[in-house]
Amino acid sequence: MTIFRNAVFLAALAGLVAGLALALLQTFTTVPLILQAETYETSAPAPAADHSHAAGTPAHDHAAPAEDAHGHDGWMPADGFERFAFTLGANIVSGIGFALLLVTLSEASGGIASWRQGLLWGLGGFAAFTLAPGLGLPPELPGMPAADLVARQVWWLGAVVATGAGLWLLALARSPLASLAGVALLVAPHLVGAPQPVSHETAVPAGLHHDFVVAVTVTNLLFWLVLGAAAGALRSRLDMGAAPRLEGRPA
Repeated sequence: MTIFRNAVFLAALAGLVAGLALALLQTFTTVPLILQAETYETSAPAPAADHSHAAGTPAHDHAAPAEDAHGHDGWMPADGFERFAFTLGANIVSGIGFALLLVTLSEASGGIASWRQGLLWGLGGFAAFTLAPGLGLPPELPGMPAADLVARQVWWLGAVVATGAGLWLLALARSPLASLAGVALLVAPHLVGAPQPVSHETAVPAGLHHDFVVAVTVTNLLFWLVLGAAAGALRSRLDMGAAPRLEGRPA
């Protein structure tokens, strides 16, 4: 019971630190780009746009549109502190959730021994939750067209699971067959292909979207590195028990 309680406490602390870091980074990177894109969304609506975009981040990178499909005004946080507060809260909750996954998986293979080892686990999380899904479904700005929401969510989840399982097999593989299976899982989602909108026509400039994709990717990389390093550093200060290590885990 003590190990479980410490694992939850560890995930909460690491998620808090990483969520706060992500919110601060987004304030100076993705948020200004989102605000700029919203001016195109209101002035020239994109054809058949689906505003439920998968931004490829732990928390959505933009608020819901101010009007719903029937033209009624909808609530959205005001720019400034209110928007930052909601973004911070969402990022912290998401960070704790991702930290729970990271801690659970790492403890199953012996635990994260140091902050340096935590960086490796963080890179794995970044590859599974941001990099691989982003290859098929790049982060989207407000006003950009998108494919069916359910189809995108199903593909995104499949890409995350397949990438995570593939990396796990490659890290712990004891045979060439297991390594081959890991590689196959890594490429499978991209062979299937992510769902795409009927048209990519949008009023949002291509350069703005490119900057947004880069900003989301970099901020999420830093998020996962902070999450892994924090988990490793904090774990060494907690009595997590001696979990058996599996051969081939990241050093």
